[in-house]
Amino acid sequence: MTEISLFRLYLLRAMYLFIVVGFGLFMWPSILRNHQSWELMEGVVNCMLVAFWTLSVLGLRYPLQMLPILLWELIWKSLWLLAVALPQWSSGHMDQATQANVIACAVVVLIPFVIPWRYFITHYLKKAGDPWLRRADPQPSPAPAGVL
Repeated sequence: MTEISLFRLYLLRAMYLFIVVGFGLFMWPSILRNHQSWELMEGVVNCMLVAFWTLSVLGLRYPLQMLPILLWELIWKSLWLLAVALPQWSSGHMDQATQANVIACAVVVLIPFVIPWRYFITHYLKKAGDPWLRRADPQPSPAPAGVL
C-alpha cells in the first residue's frame, strides 16, 4: 500500500481549505443575496460551484477520498484555459470577462503539486474496479456443523 506522509495530507487539506475559503467568500454572498433569477447557465455554474464547495468541505476531513474532485477541477479548468482562453488570447480578441475568468482559473497550477500522484495511480487507476455483474455461486457452501 502506498503510504501518504502527514505533510502531504496537510498539503491536501490546505488546498481544500483554500477552495473552501476562496469559494465561500465569493459564492455564498452572491447566493444568499440573490434576489433575482439567474440566467440558465449562470444558475448551472453557481449550483455546480456550491456542490464543489460542499465536497471540498468533506475534503478537509477525507483528503484522499476526495481526490477525484481535485482532479475534476484540474481537468475542467485546464480544458477551459486551452480550448477557450488560449485561442482568444492568441488571436488578440480576449474580452475583460474572459480575462477575469483566466485569473480565477489560474490557481489550477497549484493542484498538480498537491495531488499525491503515486497514491492516485495506485488507488484510482491500477486498483481493480467494482464488478459489473454478480457471478452466480456454483455451489452453495455447506453450513457449519451445529448451525441451522
